Amino acid sequence: MFQSLSKNLEKAIKSLKGQGRITEINIAATIKEIRRSLVQADVHYKVAKQVTDAIKQKAIGTNVLTSVSPGQLFTKLVQDALTDLMGGTHSQVRLTGHPAVILVAGLQGAGKTTLTGKLAHYYQKKNKTPLLVACDVYRPAAAEQLKKLGAGLNVSVYTEPAETNPHTIAQNAIQEAKNKAMDLVIVDTAGRLAIDEVMMQELRMLKEKLKPSETLFVVDAMAGQDAVTTAQAFNKQLNFDGVVLTKLDGDARGGAALSIRSVVDKPIKFISTGEKMEDLDLFHPDRMASRILGMGDVVSFVERAEAVYNEEQQRSLQQKIKTNQFNLEDLVHQIRQIKKMGSLKEMVSMLPGLGKAVQDLPIDDNMFNSCEVIIASMTPKERRNPPIIDQSRRERIARGSGKTIQEVHQLLKQFDMMHKMIKKIPKEGFNLFGSLPGLLKKTR
Repeated sequence: MFQSLSKNLEKAIKSLKGQGRITEINIAATIKEIRRSLVQADVHYKVAKQVTDAIKQKAIGTNVLTSVSPGQLFTKLVQDALTDLMGGTHSQVRLTGHPAVILVAGLQGAGKTTLTGKLAHYYQKKNKTPLLVACDVYRPAAAEQLKKLGAGLNVSVYTEPAETNPHTIAQNAIQEAKNKAMDLVIVDTAGRLAIDEVMMQELRMLKEKLKPSETLFVVDAMAGQDAVTTAQAFNKQLNFDGVVLTKLDGDARGGAALSIRSVVDKPIKFISTGEKMEDLDLFHPDRMASRILGMGDVVSFVERAEAVYNEEQQRSLQQKIKTNQFNLEDLVHQIRQIKKMGSLKEMVSMLPGLGKAVQDLPIDDNMFNSCEVIIASMTPKERRNPPIIDQSRRERIARGSGKTIQEVHQLLKQFDMMHKMIKKIPKEGFNLFGSLPGLLKKTR
């Protein structure tokens, strides 16, 4: 996400390198280029002008410390402006009531039903007991889709026959949640291909009867300025509490994310960056601004890592590394843990300095599947002691995994390289993600 904007902003700020100080003359071209970059990224032109005017006003006359270059200072000013544009600080999701109710609304195709599953998964990890409610009685198989998501998450789903009034379904579902001591109800509502009064009336009545603690408007980030227009129309009728941006992984421009907060004056509360249930994050304006400017997002990276690693696993891994006992069983376990954290390319891009290194690399989330299959075809003894894998064993492993002998050779070669790097930990430290771009380039 934001690849196009990031490249253009980097190019614009580069023009200030070598300048002794910031003046109205030497930043004129930079400001113009930043405004053009924002508009090209689908940011509304009025918002783009507002942002660049604010940057210019703060930049002119600012004293540049001897330890800070004009380019560095200007980058900080742009970062602050983008952060303010997207809301400044993270907006908390309110969960009040017994049970708390989240009402999910939006146009058809924006990803509402999938989002309800992601929300259930997100709050499950926070020790909530969610109930999904199928109030989309118009779209064929909408309830079945929700049931499938619920089954995969081990979350209950409340449905009634399609001819039942959505308001009745929702009220009955809340009673069901009370009876079963569930503390969170997430209501999936019907979408339309376009905004219409019947749809809005139904949503208004649902909100009036349910009195949800949160009403979230789901918008497809790839819709560009149409997303902002739709958000304005929904907000006027529904007065929602926050926005969820979906499909950010498919949008290289990201203008909707930058515009929607300013135009609608409602916070972005979640962003979705993939199809997996784990691909949902709280929206932090300051972290997003850092990522747009190629400065990474270490805080979010650590939060995701902490969600899949516990202290006991960390201690065990550290001990194996210290005693040089890291083997192929440990490698495949680490791969599975990393995959739980979300998109691999997104994870690497969160680390400062690595975003550019992996931007043009063909990193596929399925790239490790072959590795897992090969390791699964080894005996426990071979996984724990890779040096014993001679030519005959490699041929057997290739046949058992359905892979070529060359792929088996490549995996073992990569593991050997990684093992040598691990041995250097006491002296140099080890960064699996830091070594990844180089390894990928060597194996392309």
